[in-house]
Amino acid sequence: MSLPKKMNLEEKLSTQLAGVPRSGIRDFFELVIGRSDVISLGVGEPDKPTPWPIREAAIRSLEKGQTSYTSNLGLESLRIGISGYVEKHFFTTYDPKTEILVTVGVSEGLDLAFRAVLNPGDEVIFHQPCYVSYGPSITLAYGVPVPVNTRLEDNFALRASDVEKAITPKSKVLVLNFPTNPTGAIEPTEELEKIAALCVKHDLLCFTDEIYSELLYDGRQHKCIVEYPGMRERTVLLHGFSKAFAMTGWRLGYACAPPLLIAAMMKIHQYSMLCAPIMSQMAAIEALHLGEEAYEPMRQSYEERRNFVVKRLNEMGLQCFNPGGAFYVFPDVSATRMTGREFALKLLEEHCVAVVPGDAFGPSGNTCVRCCYATAPELLVKAMDAMEIFVKKYSA
Repeated sequence: MSLPKKMNLEEKLSTQLAGVPRSGIRDFFELVIGRSDVISLGVGEPDKPTPWPIREAAIRSLEKGQTSYTSNLGLESLRIGISGYVEKHFFTTYDPKTEILVTVGVSEGLDLAFRAVLNPGDEVIFHQPCYVSYGPSITLAYGVPVPVNTRLEDNFALRASDVEKAITPKSKVLVLNFPTNPTGAIEPTEELEKIAALCVKHDLLCFTDEIYSELLYDGRQHKCIVEYPGMRERTVLLHGFSKAFAMTGWRLGYACAPPLLIAAMMKIHQYSMLCAPIMSQMAAIEALHLGEEAYEPMRQSYEERRNFVVKRLNEMGLQCFNPGGAFYVFPDVSATRMTGREFALKLLEEHCVAVVPGDAFGPSGNTCVRCCYATAPELLVKAMDAMEIFVKKYSA
């Protein structure tokens, strides 16, 4: 009897998936996994655990046996808390019953939003350098990614004139993320107002990722595009608990939008995730109750670390602007005559310091690296000392 023909699994894969790269962050950090000698400035999460009162709320919920499913939309008590929090921070009111959806992190919320509105060929405009998932998430939802570069000389702010140039008859969505990962950029209000006007003029939807909006420095104030005339009806406001409340592993986010958009997103959510974990939702209720009390000490600490890291990077000859938010710096390493990827690999090899190559966040980041300063201060000192030796060696 002849042997059966061996299956070619590669030809069975989705053709849509074929054009999606692996995460540039995760690829790089496979080199680091299991190495205790490496100082990591790469993972974008706080160095402290979730504040104790928030953890305690989850523990209490487990002790009470609260381990069931929740409504697809999320616990109503949590949605009520989110409504109040959003009104306080973004000056916009959402109905907890019909305009708020609790998601498994902001990443799921963004994916749901794309899948709810995109048809094959619809174009989505977004700014680069940007978080690694934006382009692939658009592609996986059968949309067409349209990146718009931001520049160091503009402090990586998005210019309305550049957005306008990218708009075509196929444009459907504009994605914003300020403060930005990986640059820490803040969008000037005068540009944001012009961008809002473009969305209204060209009838664009807007998805705004606000995950770093509490982490602002130098007394800066953050304005969300949803606050401008005509924007509430066309905006999906995405936010979550990972960064400000140090709850990355809890995987909890939320989307606020008009009822029709939330209903469409919920239809996908109920078949893919069903609901976010109840323990995470109970913890989030406590996080919202604590509010600024929970994150302000961390924010102050990040600001001190930012000041230290930016000063050291500029002193060693790497051009680095002073970011207004988030917890990343994005220095240009051209002075070493290396690309960001070459710089990151050599720095890891020679000094056991891990940073992320800038091209992981889009081609416009090719000459940069991302450093996360939400790292223990003593490790930041060691990392900057090592990086200074490295930069001097290759800049000579």
